[in-house]
Amino acid sequence: MPPQYRSYSSFNFRELPQIAGWPEARKIEIEALARVLPFKTNNYVVEQLVDWGNIPDDPIYTLNFPRREMLRDEHYGRIKAAMDAKLPDAEIKAAARDIQIRLNPDPSGQSSNVPIHNGERLEGVQHKYQETVLMFPQAGQTCHAYCTFCFRWPQFTGLSEAKYIAREGLTIADYIRTKPLVTDLLLTGGDPMIMTAEVLEQYLDPFLDGGPPNLRTIRIGTKSLAYWPHRYLSDRDSDDIMRLFERIAASGRTLAIMAHFNHPVELSTGAVEKAIRRIQGTGAQIRTQSPLLGHINDDPAVWARLWRRQVDLNLIPYYMFVERDTGAKHFFALTLQRCWEIFREGYQRLSGLCRTVRGPVMSAYPGKVEILGFDETGGEKAVMLRFIQGRNPDWTNRPFFARFDPEAVWFDQLRPAFGKPHFFFEEELRNMQSVRLPATGSSLGY
Repeated sequence: MPPQYRSYSSFNFRELPQIAGWPEARKIEIEALARVLPFKTNNYVVEQLVDWGNIPDDPIYTLNFPRREMLRDEHYGRIKAAMDAKLPDAEIKAAARDIQIRLNPDPSGQSSNVPIHNGERLEGVQHKYQETVLMFPQAGQTCHAYCTFCFRWPQFTGLSEAKYIAREGLTIADYIRTKPLVTDLLLTGGDPMIMTAEVLEQYLDPFLDGGPPNLRTIRIGTKSLAYWPHRYLSDRDSDDIMRLFERIAASGRTLAIMAHFNHPVELSTGAVEKAIRRIQGTGAQIRTQSPLLGHINDDPAVWARLWRRQVDLNLIPYYMFVERDTGAKHFFALTLQRCWEIFREGYQRLSGLCRTVRGPVMSAYPGKVEILGFDETGGEKAVMLRFIQGRNPDWTNRPFFARFDPEAVWFDQLRPAFGKPHFFFEEELRNMQSVRLPATGSSLGY
């Protein structure tokens, strides 16, 4: 019998035999945490990836199960007290909502990236960079399992104002047709690969035969290879998924699967190897990305193994990100200097073929900012940065310097170096924040 997917959340995680012997207080702790942070895992992760002899420090366990330290003491105490007092569920939800709002549910100003088309907001779409449009399919608003670090955690917690939902692809295809500089469409979520093949094809149809001629690449951002590789092997419509991927390749467009792998363990099973080979057989390419995370992969040796293993499997290492400033950031955060040191030390251990990866990169409000290194000039220690992508494409690849801050964990904490009053892009960025052109929703006219 092929494996059958089964999910576990705060509603049924007590059914897991691995936690049967846990103290009751520990189980209640998870239930309290799950009131604020999303929690969902599945039988593949639990049975194939988690090392239950190393709890709670196992990296895959930490990726899936909320840990006490992921909420600050005052927040955990508040939600736990509400549960202990057996307050009405509506009051507990209200307390959880108040805490969630304090965890920066809109990091990097995602809500400002929604474009205007034909005089209306194009819901379910973000268009931050000139060449790439993001689409959030309505049917892809969940995942096979939730990552505890995910910067889109608000979409899974009932924060409806933080959701991006596209109900169909036709209007988005029309929008792309009016933006000749757009070349890439990225399906994201949630996880688009939670959708059935039939529904996924309905979303993609407007972009294939007779689709926008300027569209060259279709990307699908997914964690499914790590969390449920049977999606491509033995699910009821796995063969239909393969035929859809082949159809995309046959349309003359590049299909890029943007796979999320956070730790080498996720690439250790026979199922994930087979799924990778099957996807590659359709003509698709697979690129990989992950944030750098305390308690999970904050070791250069782990990254060197991860990247080497990916290249062994014909995957393309693409991005190492800095964890975004949202949710449980305080638990996962590493200083920017430590992020750069881990990247540099891991990178040094690789051959040239593995060095396609870029990082460490912050997906900040102005754009994707890469940390190039730390140095001292004229008695001042500084960090050298550059834009890989910017809200204005003219910012791309322009180096700039920030004062060294040994405590900084995110871009917003940095200040210009060498006595400069502001970074080179700041005045233009302020103008962008105050001006939105009616035709596009962007001050740059994308």
